[in-house]
Amino acid sequence: AEGCVLAGCALVGGETAEHPGLLGEDDFDVAGAGTGVVEADRLLGADRIRTGDAVIAMASSGLHSNGYSLVRHVVFDRAGWSLDREVEEFGRTLGEELLEPTKIYSLDCLALARTTEVHAFSHITGGGLAANLARVIPDGLHATVDRSTWTPGAVFDVVGTAGRVERLELEKTLNMGVGMMAVVPRESADAALTTLADRGVDAWIAGEITERAGHATGATLTGDYAG
Repeated sequence: AEGCVLAGCALVGGETAEHPGLLGEDDFDVAGAGTGVVEADRLLGADRIRTGDAVIAMASSGLHSNGYSLVRHVVFDRAGWSLDREVEEFGRTLGEELLEPTKIYSLDCLALARTTEVHAFSHITGGGLAANLARVIPDGLHATVDRSTWTPGAVFDVVGTAGRVERLELEKTLNMGVGMMAVVPRESADAALTTLADRGVDAWIAGEITERAGHATGATLTGDYAG
């Protein structure tokens, strides 16, 4: 319900969600979903993306609502940590970090669409950054995202180190510090960043759209994380 208030939408439907290792055999959880209506000529998506577009990243608030099966397995089962363990990198307990609310970007994205030209948005949820961004990249084009443009939050490094999880596996499951991405014309990037900064959103140019070469997938990460 709180997420609906933050997103400025009504809760009119729902979907089922799996929670392996958390719910009992006959238990179930219902998650809400919203449906919107927009004029056809204002639809955003892959057909608008062009070579040279900038990929803007918006910082996540933490793990968000994805990857907790992995986190529970590696932190509790593999590393043997407890929820009340004080973690220096967090400045609070493990449990408090895991309960950090998910950042809701709906109003920020709407503001961005009103103030500058936007070609597409990609919400970084389950499956990680590259897989979600690839969904909005059209055939023949490619999104390259440079890891060196940001430093993932401490929770991602702690999960990887404590659970001995390789970076590639983390990136397939967790958002690694980016919760939402916008693809905009290069000439609109500065205006987009200004709009987001005015709204208190930490954002930066993380990559670009190029022509797809060889057997490249829709989106890839390059370089090493800063810091």
